[in-house]
Amino acid sequence: MTSRTARRAFAVLALAAAAGAGAWVGYTGWRITSAPLPAAAGGTTFDVKPGESLSRVAHKLARRGVLEHAWDLTVLARLRGEGRHVQAGEYRVAPGASVSDVLAMLVGGAVVMHRFTIVPGETFHELRAKLAADPVFHDDLEGLDGSAVMRKLGHADESPEGRFLPDTYAFPRGTRNSAVLARAYASMQHFLSGAWQDRATGLPFHQPRKAVILASIVEKETAVPDERARIAGVFVRRLERGMYLDADPTVIYGLGPTFDGNLTRADLHRATPYNTYVHRGLPPTPICMPGRAAIEAALHPAPGKALYFVARGDGTHVFSDTLAEQEKMIRKYQLHEPAGNGNGGG
Repeated sequence: MTSRTARRAFAVLALAAAAGAGAWVGYTGWRITSAPLPAAAGGTTFDVKPGESLSRVAHKLARRGVLEHAWDLTVLARLRGEGRHVQAGEYRVAPGASVSDVLAMLVGGAVVMHRFTIVPGETFHELRAKLAADPVFHDDLEGLDGSAVMRKLGHADESPEGRFLPDTYAFPRGTRNSAVLARAYASMQHFLSGAWQDRATGLPFHQPRKAVILASIVEKETAVPDERARIAGVFVRRLERGMYLDADPTVIYGLGPTFDGNLTRADLHRATPYNTYVHRGLPPTPICMPGRAAIEAALHPAPGKALYFVARGDGTHVFSDTLAEQEKMIRKYQLHEPAGNGNGGG
């Protein structure tokens, strides 16, 4: 082989090697920046502990089959200068994610967020029990009564009932129970502040807290959206006239854990602080966590003359202006007396 031929052969080999190297570099660059991870990686959840290095995380993900090679993640991090700021927390790999996506998730602290819902009408006792039973959260309130919980939240002079706005909130795993309640408390304060400023004129109470108490009764009386303002109107007119509210839910709340689900005539005469059959005016605290709609109803009661309402038995109520009408409706819907029986039913 002549020297010229050898040089040409060497040049061809060099070009082929360069092309191969370029192709490998291009493929590797694509694989660690844009190529989707293995299909089985989608949905994988993993934890990054405080102080854990990116290299350790990368090897953990490679062992679990999320990464093809651990160095895919570490090399990309070095190239981008981002490997020193991995944030601790719980992460989930999205289907179709790339190595670049995983790195961005770790650097940005895009941890898994878990939902916790406070349902309108829940009592503080029910809320505490549900929160304590949720393994996502860290219970730093164990053994504390309601007063101690409020002291821990920085509101020692307040009752916990009705203080936390029903809503669905999102938190990372390990969030303290007190932090969950603190956020729901702040949400209630924010919402109530705006709603109070926009309230109807002439209401028979002058504090936002009183509106929450009334709203909690409305919340327990009906689940029908169109009835909330009407029921609030009934109670507002009763307050204006100095009448007893005669609200069964307040009696039930006052009975506490002794209530067996059957409200008796004797219960209606039991003089707990929450019995609105024996005490005029609003009870001393809310009886549950009222939702936004119930609070709006309490602050914007429907006009009218009705002073009474009775359940039809299908979740709705019939409203009456007079006691005579109310007694007639009770006979019809609760006692189920037929019309024309001489007692005015029907």
